[in-house]
Amino acid sequence: MRSPNREPIKHLLIGSPKAVTSTIHYLQVIGYASVGDWSQLLPTANPGEVMSILSRQILVS
Repeated sequence: MRSPNREPIKHLLIGSPKAVTSTIHYLQVIGYASVGDWSQLLPTANPGEVMSILSRQILVS
């Protein structure tokens, strides 16, 4: 059940596999999200480009 003060939000990273993976690991280091919270790297329509998605519930006032 969703809390009335929480709303869903999705973060989307798009870039080279190295850049996306590096950013995901950095966000874990700073305590924002664990590596396992992100989707697998998914190919985009652009060659050499991938994306990864993180879904979270954030507190809103």
